[in-house]
Amino acid sequence: MLRTFAEVKNAISSGDTVMSILEGYLNAIEKQKGLNIFLEVFEISAKEQAQLVDEKISNGTAGKLAGMVIGLKDNLCYKNHKVSASSKILEGFESIYTATAVQRLIDEDAIIIGRLNCDEFAMGSSNENSSNGPVLNPINSEYVPGGSSGGSASAVAAGMCTASLGSDTGGSIRQPASFTGTYGFKPTYGRISRYGLIAYASSFDQIGPFTNSIDDAALLLEVMAGEDEFDGTVSTKPVENYSEKENLSNLKIAVLQESFDTEGLDEEIKIKLQTTIDNLKKQGHSVDSVSFPYLDYMVPAYYVLTTAEASSNLSRFDGVHYGYRSPNAVGVEETYKKSRSEGFGEEVKRRIMAGTFVLSHGYYDAYYTKGQKVRRVLQNKTNDIFKEYDLILLPTTPTTAFKLNDVKDPIAMYLQDIYTVHANLTGNPAISIPLGKHSNGLPFGLQVMADHFEEKKMFNFSRILEKL
Repeated sequence: MLRTFAEVKNAISSGDTVMSILEGYLNAIEKQKGLNIFLEVFEISAKEQAQLVDEKISNGTAGKLAGMVIGLKDNLCYKNHKVSASSKILEGFESIYTATAVQRLIDEDAIIIGRLNCDEFAMGSSNENSSNGPVLNPINSEYVPGGSSGGSASAVAAGMCTASLGSDTGGSIRQPASFTGTYGFKPTYGRISRYGLIAYASSFDQIGPFTNSIDDAALLLEVMAGEDEFDGTVSTKPVENYSEKENLSNLKIAVLQESFDTEGLDEEIKIKLQTTIDNLKKQGHSVDSVSFPYLDYMVPAYYVLTTAEASSNLSRFDGVHYGYRSPNAVGVEETYKKSRSEGFGEEVKRRIMAGTFVLSHGYYDAYYTKGQKVRRVLQNKTNDIFKEYDLILLPTTPTTAFKLNDVKDPIAMYLQDIYTVHANLTGNPAISIPLGKHSNGLPFGLQVMADHFEEKKMFNFSRILEKL
């Protein structure tokens, strides 16, 4: 089982073909199909791509990702292939164009193997909200893989592809990475084009990779990042050589005291985090506790703002233009009402209703405007920390993965994002790297946040943490 791109390249230089590597992944998908990770395997187009890449390798014209096999979260468009955001309302919809991030991978000869199950419209923290049923955690199938990019995390953890793409609106890459023992990375807002990503909350959403190594995450960012004429929110800052390794010394690291003192933080995760801090100090880095008194405001502010944006973004799914249309509807109004009521799942409807409420007349200032003010306060405080410190260290999740159907209360589910929404509210890059294994046998991650566009420093610091 080839888990990293370095292993793929070694296999190719030892005489393996890209086709045989692809076959290995296809076999792994078939063997573990009970985990409900892939919604569709693009076997025909993947084999066509593999054949082309093999030809390019033999004549020396292959791109820098030749042989890397990548799965796509089911909210990323890929021309002439189905995409549904794991929702009944987009049943049978086929994309007429390819997302910029996906196209850039294909241009460097990566192979797209299929589309991966996720929470419907990327709304959820457990991957139990898919119209296609839940994804099971490959480490222990009684547990959830996290969400919303649970399929993307699980595919990489289960060895079904070299890497995968997910989207992160409030932790949807980092939280499942923590639950599956993989690397999950969310770049700075605007670093990767969102063109071709089905929108949930446009000022929060970012595309990012799941990998089994930091090197692969850095390489994928290098390929996908950069300006794009199709996305006005993308940054024009030059793309750095993120793969370049640098030795960092005497770093100043902030640990958010409130995240360490949260009541719900698992004791074993806390101890492991403390050991990591002690080891960093022994290496000569300074690690300080810094107060961030807004922890309790982050999840409410996040849900006010993201549901408002979702209410607006999801109005286009109406049963008229494309996708599911209720067969029981008579007349225009009933077509809209019934198609949306039958097409959307419970969680998506809950968030659309909440968002429509916070944007409604009489409540707009009390909720939406106030939420934006809170977001500014959070950004200012975070920027102040980065004026003094190189990086922020905090847990990715308060606990390891929980059992399927264990968390029934929506508010308890929303609190799963307590440590991850910070980076989305402020637009900072953040990564979850595997920190260890709990005595319950499940993995958990450690999260690193960096200043805007400081991904290179974050990757190099993550390498230090790996060695610890």
